Amino acid sequence: MGCAVVTSGFYESALSCPPKDADTQGETLRKPVVVKMKLASTAAMLRLALVWLGVLLATHVQALELPARATEVATTATVRAVFTPGDDVAAQVVAAIAGARRQVLVQAYSFTHEGIARALLDAHRRGVEVKLIADREQTEAMAHGMVAGLARAGVAVWLDGEHLSAHNKVMVIDAGTPDAVVITGSFNFTRAAQYKNAENVIFISGSEALARAYAQNWQRHLAHSQALSIH
Repeated sequence: MGCAVVTSGFYESALSCPPKDADTQGETLRKPVVVKMKLASTAAMLRLALVWLGVLLATHVQALELPARATEVATTATVRAVFTPGDDVAAQVVAAIAGARRQVLVQAYSFTHEGIARALLDAHRRGVEVKLIADREQTEAMAHGMVAGLARAGVAVWLDGEHLSAHNKVMVIDAGTPDAVVITGSFNFTRAAQYKNAENVIFISGSEALARAYAQNWQRHLAHSQALSIH
C-alpha cells in the first residue's frame, strides 16, 4: 500500500502508510519536507533575484532618461506677486502691455478676457510687435473668441497642438532690453481667472537673462506651431 502525502502550506503529513522501521518511516516523512524546503528556498532566491533585477532596471532606465532641459539664470531681478481673488491682476497685465515699446510675446492656454485682448490690439496698432501662441484645442473650440479676433485684426497668431495641452500662461515684454518684463503664473487670460478662480501671477522685471530664456522657450514652441489663418 502506498503512502499518501498531504501538504498544506509548509505542513506535511503521511497518511495510510504501512508500518515500517523507524529509519525507513522517518525517511518517508522527511522527503516531502526536504522537497518543500528546497522549493521554498528556490522561491525566496527567485524573489530576491527579481528584486535585484528591478533595482538594476530602474538604475538602467534612469541612466537612459533624457536630461532635463533646465535653464539656469544667474541674475538679480525684481519680482512682484499678485493674486486673485484680491488683486486686479487683469488691470496690471493691461498696464504692463501698455508699457511695451518693442515686442510682446504671448503663450496662452485659454484667452477670453476682452480687456487684455484690447491691450494687445492697441499695442499692435501703435507698432509694437505682438505675437501669440495659443492652445490649438481651446482656440478651435472658440472659433469666434478673442484669439480669432486678434488674428482677424492682424495680430500674428499660431496654434500649438503638439502637446496634450499648450498650458503656458506667459507674456514676455521687450525681451533683450533692460526694460524686459516676464509675466507668468497660473492665471489664464480669462474673466474666470480674474473673477471666479484662485490664481497667482508674478511680474519679473530687471532681468534680461530671464526674459531671454522665456523668449527662447517661446521660439521653441513656435517651431512646431501652425499659423492661424482667418478668412
